[in-house]
Amino acid sequence: MLPRSGDVLHVTRAASVQFLRPIMFRVIRVLDWPTYDGWLWLDGYELNAAGDAVNRRSIFVQRQGLRQLRAAPETRPHTVRTARRPVVRTPVRVG
Repeated sequence: MLPRSGDVLHVTRAASVQFLRPIMFRVIRVLDWPTYDGWLWLDGYELNAAGDAVNRRSIFVQRQGLRQLRAAPETRPHTVRTARRPVVRTPVRVG
């Protein structure tokens, strides 16, 4: 699994020995820095138990050790807005 922007991951010792205490991590991007085969640099936010960002970090992890908790929402197609048509109001009869 290659993480995407917006994914929330559970990062444990399986991903890297530095994570003796597991963390939740929301991905901003996968960095294109040179690494060993199977390893990634991720830029994102460490999350607290409520899911709030508490610390921005760049982490070096093994792809196979990552567990996805929540996938990023599917991207929606971009909608091109056209010029608005004028609103036509019908007269109200009072009677």
